[in-house]
Parts: sequence; C-alpha cells; structure tokens
Amino acid sequence: LAGPEIITLPSGIKYAVTKEPTDKKPVAPQKGDIVGIDYTGYLANGQIFDATHAGGKQNALLFKIGTGSVIPGLDEMVSQMVVGQKVQAIIPPSLAYGDKGVCLDDGECLIKPGSTLVYDILLKKSSIPPP
Repeated sequence: LAGPEIITLPSGIKYAVTKEPTDKKPVAPQKGDIVGIDYTGYLANGQIFDATHAGGKQNALLFKIGTGSVIPGLDEMVSQMVVGQKVQAIIPPSLAYGDKGVCLDDGECLIKPGSTLVYDILLKKSSIPPP
C-alpha cells in the first residue's frame, strides 16, 4: 500500500492528507473566514508541545484566516484545506517560531529557536464572520 502523497507548498510547508472529507462538496475557507481546527503539535523528536485536546481542553481552536492570530505556517496550511480533511504538516522554522522559539524568562525553551514543527490538523468548520 502506497503511503499518502507528500505535497510541498511554495513556502516550504510539506504535508500529506491523512483523511479525506466525507462531504461531497467540502467547504474551503477563504481569507477572513473563521475556522475551527483540532490539532496536535509535535517537535521533530515526536514530543507533543500543544494540542486542542490536551489538559482538559475539549474545544477546537478558533481563529480568523489571514489575520496573524496563529503561526504563519498554520494559517497557510489551514487555508489550503477543506472542512472534514485531516493533514499532517511539517512547518519550517521560518513559518513557525523562527529564531525566537518559545522560551520562558529563565531561558528554558518549550520550542527551541530554529525548530521545525509537525502538526496533525483536522479542519472541523469554516464560517464567514458576521458583518
């Protein structure tokens, strides 16, 4: 059985579709739409650094496409998806936390500077924001 096709976006994000939508006419989000995703974020070593279902969080992450409220790689990846689709995306540091990483004041880093991140993302919903 062949593995999923790996697609590389011009920005450098690589992804594979791990689940196709069941809807015959799936909705694709547009810039400015509000989307809801379930995700798990991994470091390159497989350690989970964040997830929508971790620590009692049961809710999807809601954000508006194209407004910079999430890392650029997540924003771009979700804008390429359709509702009901699940992907695994490899996001280069330039589209994640770059040279800063995610570090505490004491210098301990949850995400080290220059880290490539892996996300499992399920696009649960997309809706046009109210005017």
